[in-house]
Amino acid sequence: MATVNSNLSVYDSDQVPSGENLSVALVLSEWNPQITESLYKGAFDTLRKHKVAENNISKINVPGSFELIYGAKHAQSKGVDVVIAIGSVIQGETKHFDFVCQGVSQGIKDLNIQSKIPVIFCVLTDNTLQQAIDRSGGQFGNKGIEAAVSALKMAHLSKQ
Repeated sequence: MATVNSNLSVYDSDQVPSGENLSVALVLSEWNPQITESLYKGAFDTLRKHKVAENNISKINVPGSFELIYGAKHAQSKGVDVVIAIGSVIQGETKHFDFVCQGVSQGIKDLNIQSKIPVIFCVLTDNTLQQAIDRSGGQFGNKGIEAAVSALKMAHLSKQ
């Protein structure tokens, strides 16, 4: 497992560009809110730490992770500098998990190919609720923090 022995929240702040004058959309799945709200908080707080103005951070709620694709596309159309798609899909008893995970990852990949506005993949795809908890503020840190750092780096890359 890639996360074992690493903490998603540990990074070198000096290697992160300033978010001053950037606008960021956080597209948030309402499914598994215990997880997604924690990821959102990690991302939001990290963006603020790196000088993204609070009024330059928008939150767009969508019903589930599959809808993150449309939400991210909608956010791109509003002229933000970068989008973070935040979701949590937890394995159940059916193949639904596989279809949702595949669709979301492919959809976000497609948005990155089709647009100059980067979309950051902050979707946990875990086998258990405990794994999701561990990666949304638990023992392995918070993937939202990692996504915010990636967003700042990609926003600056897109402006070069």
